[in-house]
Amino acid sequence: MPPIRDTIRDEIHRLVGAGQMNLTRDADDPGLFGPGSIAWAVHGDFSSMMIGGVAALMTQMLHPGALAGVWDHSDWEKNPAGRLRRTAQFVAGTTYGPTALAEAQIARVRRIHDHVTGTLPDGTAYGANDPALLTWVHVAEADCFLRAYIAYREPGMSGARQDRYLAEMAVLARMMGATDVPETRRATSQYFRRVRPALRYDARTKAVADALMNQPATNGATAPIQALLLQAGVELMQPWAAALHRREVATLRRPAIRLGASATAGVLRWALSARTKAAQA
Repeated sequence: MPPIRDTIRDEIHRLVGAGQMNLTRDADDPGLFGPGSIAWAVHGDFSSMMIGGVAALMTQMLHPGALAGVWDHSDWEKNPAGRLRRTAQFVAGTTYGPTALAEAQIARVRRIHDHVTGTLPDGTAYGANDPALLTWVHVAEADCFLRAYIAYREPGMSGARQDRYLAEMAVLARMMGATDVPETRRATSQYFRRVRPALRYDARTKAVADALMNQPATNGATAPIQALLLQAGVELMQPWAAALHRREVATLRRPAIRLGASATAGVLRWALSARTKAAQA
């Protein structure tokens, strides 16, 4: 039986599909953001990114167009973690990879989106490349990633650095085709207030959310870690998003979830550091 550290690390790599792309950059190619960017720092903390990723998926599906794309064009029933894995690979490539890889990933996603079209239950047409829908998906994701990083990695992160992260990520959003992308915390809050009346929760939302939250662990040793990360993702959601999902977390439970998730984050960083140290030796 392999050591628990190896088991955890290998399960993480399986979950996110690590090693499936070459992120090597030439010395004169900083990629889309570069080593000194806030995006590099935020996206480099796996633990908070997983928690933020869960919160982001739960938030994104509240938009009827985003939900329909998942419902009509994905294998969410058989592979509830698939979108989380695809998101992780896209974030890794566009953040740390060479410019050519990032641009290729963006082009590939846009080509896929060309075929993600259909009709909502009320008869409204939708398309995944709709600029407004792309903006929604981006803002929900960037907001959750940033708040998870603050909660679990850098509680004292300055407002200026937070706004800089949102401005950096807006560049990627516009490359994807999004428009009117907020670049500050204030603009993000204003955006959410404008879009909230269009959000919905119905039987289809519940089915997709339940599949994500109740996905079986593939390894018994990491099942408690998975459960804590999922709970932490729900706890991290914006209050209005949690209320729409009927998943509000009681105030008295929040400290326990944060404490458990913080401890779990430490374990994940410990497990992942083994490979880093080995590579540096």
